[in-house]
Amino acid sequence: MRQKIFNYSRQHKKFLLILIGIVALNMIYGFDARFTIINLLWIFINVIKL
Repeated sequence: MRQKIFNYSRQHKKFLLILIGIVALNMIYGFDARFTIINLLWIFINVIKL
C-alpha cells in the first residue's frame, strides 16, 4: 500500500503540489468557495488535457 502511494505521488508531483497549495491557502486566508472551485477546475482541465 505504501509503495503504491509513493509511486502515485512521484508520477503526479505537480497535481499534489497544487492541491496542497490550495488547501494551505484556504486554511490561511479562510475558505473561499469560488477560489477553491476555480482552482480545482483548473487542475482537472490540466490533468485530462482538454
